[in-house]
Amino acid sequence: MTDTTPKTDTQQIVVEAVFPHAPELIWKALTTGELIARWLMAPTGFEAVRGTRFTFQTKAAGNWDGTIHCEVLEVIPNERLAYAWRGGDEANLGYGSKLDTVVTWTLTRVEGGTRLSLVHSGFITPTNDSAFNTMSGGWQKVVPNVGSIAGELS
Repeated sequence: MTDTTPKTDTQQIVVEAVFPHAPELIWKALTTGELIARWLMAPTGFEAVRGTRFTFQTKAAGNWDGTIHCEVLEVIPNERLAYAWRGGDEANLGYGSKLDTVVTWTLTRVEGGTRLSLVHSGFITPTNDSAFNTMSGGWQKVVPNVGSIAGELS
């Protein structure tokens, strides 16, 4: 008997940077709605409290209204923040395809500052290839912006 089930793999985006700022300042940039709006998008309903559901709004596509549904999964102040990142629609191909991923921020105190690590995981190949490719470049721009905003807070 031959298994004809399509095989799927998952991919993750990893971006790391070291900033000359204390973890507390990076944390503030990651967990303050007005500041998140400056480096990513304006969140609606965000609080750094486990179980909090919030949304981001981006460009709609096909059967998807552009709403990114998130839920805070883990909060360790000044160390780790993780949230679900879900959107898209099963009927869409490419941009706007169904997405069920997790964004995890990890802050590590290092000499002279903080190492910030972003891992955006759960992109299913090939369904989420468009989102993976677009967001890979996007997160590469976003992470340095977090550090710039944290620098304004010191």
